[in-house]
Amino acid sequence: MSEKNTIMLDGTSLTIEDVIKVSREGWRVEIAQGNRDNINEIRKYIDEHWMAGDAPSIYGFNTGVGKLKDMNISPEQNDLFQKNIILSHCACLGEPASEELTRATMLIRLNSCVQGASGLRMEVLDRLLEMLNRGVHPVIPLLGSVGASGDLAPLAHMVSVLIGYHEAEAFYRGKRMSAPDALEAAGIVPKEFHLKAKDALALINGTTMFAAYAALNCYDAVSLAKQADAICALSLEAVRGELAAFDHRIQLARRHKGQVCCAENVRRLTDGSTRTTEDARKVHLKHDILHPVYQPRVQDLYSLRCMPQVHGAVHDNLEQIWGTIERELNAVTDNPLVFWNTEGGLDFLSGGNFHGEPIAFAMDALAVSLTELGNISERRTFSLCDPTLSYGIPPMLAGEPAGLNCGYPVISCAAAALASENKTLCFPATADNIATKSNQEDHVSMAPWATRKARTIIHNLEKILGIEALIAAQAITATEEELGHFKLGKGTKTIFEEIRKVVPGTRKDEYMPNNRMPVFVSWRREKFSLPQKKQ
Repeated sequence: MSEKNTIMLDGTSLTIEDVIKVSREGWRVEIAQGNRDNINEIRKYIDEHWMAGDAPSIYGFNTGVGKLKDMNISPEQNDLFQKNIILSHCACLGEPASEELTRATMLIRLNSCVQGASGLRMEVLDRLLEMLNRGVHPVIPLLGSVGASGDLAPLAHMVSVLIGYHEAEAFYRGKRMSAPDALEAAGIVPKEFHLKAKDALALINGTTMFAAYAALNCYDAVSLAKQADAICALSLEAVRGELAAFDHRIQLARRHKGQVCCAENVRRLTDGSTRTTEDARKVHLKHDILHPVYQPRVQDLYSLRCMPQVHGAVHDNLEQIWGTIERELNAVTDNPLVFWNTEGGLDFLSGGNFHGEPIAFAMDALAVSLTELGNISERRTFSLCDPTLSYGIPPMLAGEPAGLNCGYPVISCAAAALASENKTLCFPATADNIATKSNQEDHVSMAPWATRKARTIIHNLEKILGIEALIAAQAITATEEELGHFKLGKGTKTIFEEIRKVVPGTRKDEYMPNNRMPVFVSWRREKFSLPQKKQ
């Protein structure tokens, strides 16, 4: 792979886009030479000054962990102690994490440790780096972490593969096998690897796996938010909506960056549209029984008119969440940490950087934000199926003869079901607390659950937006006879044509299997993710 497809880790500059490149696109990873030199210098000092029986008690270095912190570990027993930490913490449950989540986890752990404050050996990082670059992906069950001491249990499963423990498992080239077999297949030697003092905690004590999940969530959430703008613009075209609500002067008067950008997105997408003009709105559709005589519409429903305010607030939230997660990607989150002091020696300091509260709060906010995008999208879908709200689009978009043809009531009901499901997932994980480990961990973040339920909301939102796109396109098709001579905007026309490449737009009832919906949600990584302009 070329140097252009390589991420260089220095502990300070890892981005969410970098995580995507490594986790989804398979980019290689290297560690900056300056970081290597620093790690080696710190470890040399540790080996020369602290690997002795009379060294002061340092948590996890020569003492037990958790409630056993007052138990001393002799230098002779330390290698076994490091192994026992890993084996005793491999206690997760459930299905394995996805390959992309596992790769992101390995990457972020590396980036945290290369800063040197973790005190582990360079050989350990090189082995983890080699596993990542050669595609050895540890089997890490998803359940079992409360986000207090970071992801102790999930990361222990990762490290059990690193040390080549015979009962640990990994995926290599899509095949699940024992850790020694996976390491051997990838050409990583030796198959059995021994940890030394401080190596174990440095590898497993941190906010790593849920930070990885949060990074993937952030990337997909931002893409979905941009996609939601585009699909809303198509719905606006379907009902011949008023564009006045998207005038830049209204947005500037409110002063919120996201609102300004969302309105601009709609204006760009509908640029050149004649379907959103007064002339188009003057055409009377036979199903519009509420307006037998033309009257200026003045204002549209909130789900259309207030789109910049709602979508914009989501964009603003996501921008703040993005910053939080990127800071976390470049954080040192294990315990204890080691720092050079003014006398040229090292200080070991115990703290709480492993606590997952920042990520948990961010994912709770992301969950609420995306749920709102689903709520307002579902309302637009609902209105497109109701002729009293859509200004005469056929009821349920049913083809002729209506009654014999049922239209789209059930697929719109599916959007309502998913929107409602998302609401129940909005209860904040951070509002929960359950003390563990004999009250040594008396307050936990529940960040892992916050990231997992946010991911469920993302999957639901993909489908809700896909349904709105399907319904909006069908609404345009259903009024082609009366309104077909009016043009769609430059952007909305492209969206409509892409949908019609997949779903022809017949007016007859047809089978709508689940496997057709991903066609729409695949826009998340395609051309419909519209960048915001910086203010």
